[in-house]
Amino acid sequence: MTDNRDGAVVRLSHGRKAFGDAEVLRDISLEVNSGDVLAVIGPSGGGKSTLLRCLTLLEHLDDGSLAYGDLEVARGEGGRAVYARAPELKAARERFGLVFQNFNLFPHRTVLQNVADAPQVVKGAPRGEAEARARELLAQMDLAGKEDLVPCELSGGQQQRVAIARALAMDPQVLYFDEPTSALDPELTQGVLRAIRELAARHMTMAIVTHEMAFARDVADRVVFMDGGRVVEEGPAEQVIDHPAEERTREFLASY
Repeated sequence: MTDNRDGAVVRLSHGRKAFGDAEVLRDISLEVNSGDVLAVIGPSGGGKSTLLRCLTLLEHLDDGSLAYGDLEVARGEGGRAVYARAPELKAARERFGLVFQNFNLFPHRTVLQNVADAPQVVKGAPRGEAEARARELLAQMDLAGKEDLVPCELSGGQQQRVAIARALAMDPQVLYFDEPTSALDPELTQGVLRAIRELAARHMTMAIVTHEMAFARDVADRVVFMDGGRVVEEGPAEQVIDHPAEERTREFLASY
């Protein structure tokens, strides 16, 4: 499947997802263009994490279309999502990276190995090249000198920055974050947010599920507010967070 309608890095159209009788995503459409930072905010249970899992193919949509650039991953046909073949799904997975809430590092591998392994295994990169790139990314994350440690020897914030470096090592076109600071205390949170800000300054394309409202306002180009499995409001970050148009958005933001 291919589709060349526009230049969006990722595009979701009329996405729907249910678990049993519970409809978790209801006619969701959004896109992220090259260099954009999209923040997804909303209450717990509003569908944010399910949206991210569908975008990263950890879950399949029940209906709707999903594309990465010219690569159509799923097409809505007759009330259901028809997915592309396995080789095309593999190609799509190489176009994005995902940073989890709880790091998901390999505990028995060193910091350097955690970052350098995937390019060697998935892309066949030479070991020396992969390790040189890993060292460069770790330095960008303020982790130079930590290469030979294992994850349990790092703070939570350092582990999350290793996870960011690992995702970047695959040269993704878009980087997803699933509440990247939810497992961290406030002091450690700042280091991770600073690293994401630096990526935004380099025009890294990102979509971030977050509860950090000030961060979303300062870093994101656009904000999507979700509730009840729907996009309630979408627009420029400062507009949505400082001057929301919808009453439900105003209610949610009042708690912050």
